[in-house]
Parts: sequence; C-alpha cells; structure tokens
Amino acid sequence: MKGLDFVVERGNLRHCKWVPAPEPDLRSGQVLLKVADFAFTANNVTYAVAGDMMSYWSFFPTEPGWGRIPVWGFGDVIRSNHDGVTEGARVFGYLPMSTHLLVTADRIDRSGFVDGAPHRQPLPAVYNQYSLVANDPTYEAEHEDQQMLFRPLFMTAFLLDDFLADNGFFGARTVVLSSASSKTAFGLAFLLHRNRRIECDVIGLTSPGNLAFVEGLGCYDRVARYDDIRSLPSEVPVVFVDMAGDGVVLNAFHRHCGDNVKHSCIVGATHWERRAREGELPGAQPTFFFAPTQLQKRLREWGPGGLQQRYGTAWRQFLEFTEPRIRVVRGRGRAAVERVYLETLEGRSRPDEGHVLSPWE
Repeated sequence: MKGLDFVVERGNLRHCKWVPAPEPDLRSGQVLLKVADFAFTANNVTYAVAGDMMSYWSFFPTEPGWGRIPVWGFGDVIRSNHDGVTEGARVFGYLPMSTHLLVTADRIDRSGFVDGAPHRQPLPAVYNQYSLVANDPTYEAEHEDQQMLFRPLFMTAFLLDDFLADNGFFGARTVVLSSASSKTAFGLAFLLHRNRRIECDVIGLTSPGNLAFVEGLGCYDRVARYDDIRSLPSEVPVVFVDMAGDGVVLNAFHRHCGDNVKHSCIVGATHWERRAREGELPGAQPTFFFAPTQLQKRLREWGPGGLQQRYGTAWRQFLEFTEPRIRVVRGRGRAAVERVYLETLEGRSRPDEGHVLSPWE
C-alpha cells in the first residue's frame, strides 16, 4: 500500500510538500499503522524549530535536508507481522504527518508497545510508546479530539508545574508566561491556580489580538501585552516561562526585572523568527525545559501508578475547563493539512480553536 509523507525543508520551514512514501515490506515484528487523525498546534512548530537541537527530526527520517514534523494522534493497525498486535487495534502516540507509519513492536504488554526500530532507541523513550486505547483507563471515545489536542501539551504543563513546585518556585512570588494564549501556557496557568502551592501572581503576556481571549480564560491574575512589559512589577522575585521563544521579549523582560529573575525557562518557540537574544542577560540565564527529564524523575519516585493517578485527576478537571472555551475544527485531506500548517507557522491560528486533521480525504 503506497502512502504519502508531508515534509518541510529544514532550512526553510515555509517550504513544504507531499512526497510518495515507499510501500513497506513488513519484516518479522513489524506493524503498519494507518494514521487516522492528529492534532496540529503551535507545539508542533516548536518541534520543527528545535528539530536539530532536540533531535525531533530523527524520529521519522526522510530525504536529506527535509523533515517530517512529529504530531500526536491516533493510528489503526492495518497490517501486523507480530502475534502480540492484532489488526484493527487503535493506538495513540507519536506520529508523522503521513498516511502511514511502520513500527517495530517491542516490549508489548496490556497497555501497548514501544517502537523498537533501531533509529529510535537513542531518542527519549516517552515518545516511542504507543498505547492501545482498548486498555487505556483514561481513554474516552467522545474525547478523542481533546486527547489529541491537549493531552501531550497538558502533560508538559503538568510536569512544568511539578518542576517549579519541586524547586520551591526558585523563591519567586510571581510567575510570568509568554504566549499566554497557547494551550501549554494556559494549561500551566490553570494548574498554578488549581494547586496554589505558594501565594503567587500568575501573569500572562500576549499580543493585542489575543488579549480578550486570554483575559476571558480566568486563569491569569493579570494579562498584559508584550509592549507593556515595563509596567510589570520588577521589584519582586519572578519566574519567567517562555512559551514564545521571542528573543526581543526575552531581552526586554530580563532587562526590566534584572536580578529578580530567579528562573527563566524556554518551553516553546511560537515566535520562531525572533529567537535571537543579546548574549548574557541579567538574572538567571534562560534554560530549556525538557519535559521527559521531569517525567523520568517522577516515574522513579511515584511509580507509573502514582503518576497516572495524579495526572488523571488534573486531566479530568482540565477537560471540564477547556470544553466551553476551545472549539475543535476538523480538516481532512492534503490541502487542509498544508493550510493549517502554514497558518500555524505564521502565527495566524485562532487561540479559541484547536485543529484536528486527517491526511485522508
């Protein structure tokens, strides 16, 4: 069965195309997934922007100079050469923007399997897992769209909230989030308000066009435009969570708050064309937050069951929070995939919408 891959030029993310994929010849242990549906958000743009630095291009190799952007979604087993994986099974996991994905099923248990393909073994294990929805206690068919859109992003927010609490919020009394309209950002703001581990203000930075949406979320104590950074309190210890990856904003914030920036972490790159920053900055130097590191720490300390229980409770509450606030927009076919990709890349997607796509017409 011939398929198609959506690829982007790694040196020019605006240049994208569909290319034929070779028809796979299944070897022992291999399974062919039909990519059914996947979500596309600003988080996936971050995967592309950080593709070389964080090895995101390595998950789904393609021709030199091009890359397949990872997405989260559902796939159906249409061919299996492994006795432990039955045809017709539905899985959730890390997928390419393609019609098909060939995996090598390994470490199979009741919950699912991992892709044991040699090229994926040096990569973070959390991205190699495929869960069988039939045995997933958190799966609900009526919430598939929300699972694709929010579950990976909310896990990042959950782990980031846990990381900050684990470090006593670095002594800060204010947490400032850039790109406050992004799903990961307001997921973190929701958790900060829900948990209230310390008495701190949660401030969201956003563009003028998204100001009303962010204010309407109700999970920020204050919302400010990027141009109003100098109006923020600079005399109190602060943590800066950079979801935008905008060097201009990063510079302005650090220079405004100076040594009161107690921790500065980079999570996303929604403003990917303005990444440059001016060398050494006042306060704590920006560091990249890599969610799998905190995940592995908590798996060791809490065990899989403990993590699932804590995350599951927060997830159900977050679903109730998002359902009246985010409208799911579905798109089918190659043209829809390309349109949503370019709109998101250019920052033109609406904050109150979530895109769920299928490569199939």
